[in-house]
Amino acid sequence: MNKFILIIAFTVFCLIDTSAQQVPQFSQNMFNKLANNPGYAGSRGLVATSVLHRSQWIGFGENNSAGASTQNFSIDAEIPFLKGGVGLNIVKDDIAQFSNLGLQASYAYRIELPYAQIGMGLSIGVFQSGLDGSLLNPSQSGDQAIPSGDAKGSNLDFGTGLYFNTQDVYVGFSSLHLTEPTIEWTNGQDYDLERHYFLIAGYFHDINNVLSLNPSLYLKSDGATSQLDINSNIVYTNQNNNQMWGGVSYRLDEGIILLAGMDITKDLRFGFGYDLTVLNSMSNSFEIMLGYNFKIKANKSLSGYKNPRFL
Repeated sequence: MNKFILIIAFTVFCLIDTSAQQVPQFSQNMFNKLANNPGYAGSRGLVATSVLHRSQWIGFGENNSAGASTQNFSIDAEIPFLKGGVGLNIVKDDIAQFSNLGLQASYAYRIELPYAQIGMGLSIGVFQSGLDGSLLNPSQSGDQAIPSGDAKGSNLDFGTGLYFNTQDVYVGFSSLHLTEPTIEWTNGQDYDLERHYFLIAGYFHDINNVLSLNPSLYLKSDGATSQLDINSNIVYTNQNNNQMWGGVSYRLDEGIILLAGMDITKDLRFGFGYDLTVLNSMSNSFEIMLGYNFKIKANKSLSGYKNPRFL
């Protein structure tokens, strides 16, 4: 499995060209897998929730505010009688006067193997986009291509994904905006969504009784441009099985990301990420994350992979 992950990483390096895309980026992508992969739903064998806020390009906007902000809420749970899991993911993304809102409900059918499981997922939802033209300051008035008021629209949106995990390893392949829907704004303009593809992979390696290494990678591509994050966290686990972690990520053609977090209680965790942009002219960014897990009592005994150790 280690060799498999190394092959994936090498292939990614050889094929990608990085650039910005329609799907918002997250530096703590190891904590919100449901945002990009419906096959992840129910894989942890409990009800898992996550709330994440990202302020991007700090100081780039007016009044020294962020140039963009993103909020993500997700919840998923294993549902045994459905032979899988269900999930809900909500993403709100604002870039200056432009805004997106996506809401997706997911179902993943799970195939249980002796020491692993595979989730095959599908998501369906609504994607809304809009532009508040009243806040624009065009150099020339009367341009019909620039809305003078609030223009928005929505359309159905679909996604699909495969997610494989053992107790220590995960690999996922998925696609969002599967049908490449066209959103018709109220001012008559069209906003076309491009199909996006995702590859995620991670591994949990014990260094000693209390320290572990948790490397992972995240690749996002629309077929023309891509974003690659290579992450590595050192995880400390105390005698109560609570964790603290710290690490660094490298985002190709952009910079590095500092990561830190801890389990506040057995079920509540907090994470923080700070992007240092060193390879282009954009400003730095930061993220905060809260996650809470609700335990599920079941009559059947749970296999080891139902309690994955990676972040």
